[in-house]
Amino acid sequence: MSTLKVDAIRHNSATSDAITTAADGTCTAKLTSIGGGGLSHRNIFINGAMTVAQRGTSSTTNGYGSVDRYYIGNSGVDEAPTHAQADISAGTTPYTLGFRKSLKITNGNQTSGAGAADYIFINMPHEAQNLAQSGWNYKSSSSFITLSFWIKSSVAQNFFFQFDVRDGTRQNYAMETGSLTADTWTKITKVIPGNSNLTIDNNTGVGAYVTFGVFWGTNYTASMSLETWGAASDASKTPDNTSTWYTTNDATLEITGIQLEAGSIATSFEHRSYGDELSRCQRYLYVSTQGGCGHGVGGGSNAVHRCQMNLPVTMRAAPSVTMNGSTMHTYDGSATAQFNAFSSVHSTNQAIDWEVSDSQRTGGSVGTYRPVIAYIKSDGGGVICSAEL
Repeated sequence: MSTLKVDAIRHNSATSDAITTAADGTCTAKLTSIGGGGLSHRNIFINGAMTVAQRGTSSTTNGYGSVDRYYIGNSGVDEAPTHAQADISAGTTPYTLGFRKSLKITNGNQTSGAGAADYIFINMPHEAQNLAQSGWNYKSSSSFITLSFWIKSSVAQNFFFQFDVRDGTRQNYAMETGSLTADTWTKITKVIPGNSNLTIDNNTGVGAYVTFGVFWGTNYTASMSLETWGAASDASKTPDNTSTWYTTNDATLEITGIQLEAGSIATSFEHRSYGDELSRCQRYLYVSTQGGCGHGVGGGSNAVHRCQMNLPVTMRAAPSVTMNGSTMHTYDGSATAQFNAFSSVHSTNQAIDWEVSDSQRTGGSVGTYRPVIAYIKSDGGGVICSAEL
């Protein structure tokens, strides 16, 4: 191997050096982009390292239920799959690259086999304005966005996934992992060009989904060319799927390190602090914990109690609000009342206020028109505010 030894690198029309080397093996570089993308805040994905799981660490819910920002859908299954935030084994890659958590899907026992209407998928929605303002010139075939991630399957097979742009006339870009080696982490990288048929609005709606098909029955597949843009349809998401994973009881699939960035190069994963990632997730979901549910005014034994709570970040939209626990308590400093539901909820994308009345009261009483705090007696209790895409 030969070595190029220089003190500096300069374009022949420039008046200053782009790269200056030092005797200790380091250099100073004047970078304006990395692979055509930004120098910071490169990853458009939120929670790509799977560190945040506000709802809980394991669920069989059809939809959101475990790791934040990942919707796990299923239909036609004999036994629902489990989706969970899992630990990555020490000493493995991607563990050595700083990853500690994955999203893990564990299959149920699909005793009826692979039906045409069956499916299990991972849906990853992207807010339109985040894509529109990413630096990707999505109308140009010479401008690119790069998707990369780590994946591991207990079953050796190929999987399909898609970039599904939802604004304007829906467009689909289908891709594949290639045949994975069982129980082996593999890094997948795909460079996706723009296309003149794409529309991505600068708003708070869904701009695109990255959807990973754990299994799609034939009602949702069709013959198509991979890695090319075409009209999207729910009847032709990807080519026909191999059913081996789906028909294997307790088969597992893990994914982590998902990064989507403007440019044609998959740069090293942009690790963010837990606090930073949590704040980004809270734009779409806020789960108050340790019991806190707001403060307000008590209404005595027969009147309305009304409490208000500011949200920690500006949410994508005014959220839906539900109790995270079985009993809400209001406390006025000396007495407590208990309630089993809200009578009404009012919300904006910055705050919520809720009311409870005597018909929801299950016991106790507080003073009329006295200041109260509201709480649920459990570490995980509180309110769930959802503004998911």
